[in-house]
Amino acid sequence: MPPRLNIVVPVKRVIDFAIKPRINASKNVIESNGVKFSLNPFCEIAVEEAVRLREKNKDVVESITALTVGNTKSQDVLRSALAIGADKAAFIDTATDDATPLSLEPLSVAKLIRSYVIKQGSNVVILGKQAIDDDANQTGQILAGLLGWSQATNASKVEIEPDFATVTVTREVDGGEEIVRASLPIVITTDLRLNVPRYAKLKDIMGAKKKKIEKFTPADLEVDVSPRLQVVSLQEPAKRVGGTKVDTVDQLIAKLKDAGAV
Repeated sequence: MPPRLNIVVPVKRVIDFAIKPRINASKNVIESNGVKFSLNPFCEIAVEEAVRLREKNKDVVESITALTVGNTKSQDVLRSALAIGADKAAFIDTATDDATPLSLEPLSVAKLIRSYVIKQGSNVVILGKQAIDDDANQTGQILAGLLGWSQATNASKVEIEPDFATVTVTREVDGGEEIVRASLPIVITTDLRLNVPRYAKLKDIMGAKKKKIEKFTPADLEVDVSPRLQVVSLQEPAKRVGGTKVDTVDQLIAKLKDAGAV
């Protein structure tokens, strides 16, 4: 009897990728009032991959649970994940109200996910390699370390082996691809080229609104999420200046020297 796969897909609510973030200089935070939020693109790919694995291995994948951490509004992304094909959803509430959410760091998020995964008896975690708001690219790796599980990052292809206890992951590295084969349990982080997420059908969107979301607090999971880092200041990157053309290699070298590049 092959092992049953109990998949957890952590997802994050972020400022929509088409929106240019604005800085609130007085509070050293990114302005969020009146801004469109959506499911992090890498997380959407993770949900899609979990659903595809179930479609290919119907008798083995037991369940897919979407999990998010944040304030009350963060539950929106769980509805999106349910519409794509997740079976269940869980929400870890880390704020007393929507106006004053805690600043969650990758370590805190990884600890919360770890506690939830252990509580649920899951053996596969698939999550985006990074969120487009902080670009930390740390949560998956920290989670694997905390759990003591195998990990495969930046996945561009995921395959369940015939024994259903081994996973083969193709990952992109500098200069080519690397193939990683590891046994369950495992943490996989997804890259952009892994898949193209499907459009959720209206029927599935409406059905997702009716599904119950299981709720927890950090206290329920016995995790301290107090911030360890302090943001001293935020500033926008310097505006790019237009390039110039040169006629000879000597002129190019001279300009690079003037700019301190060589």
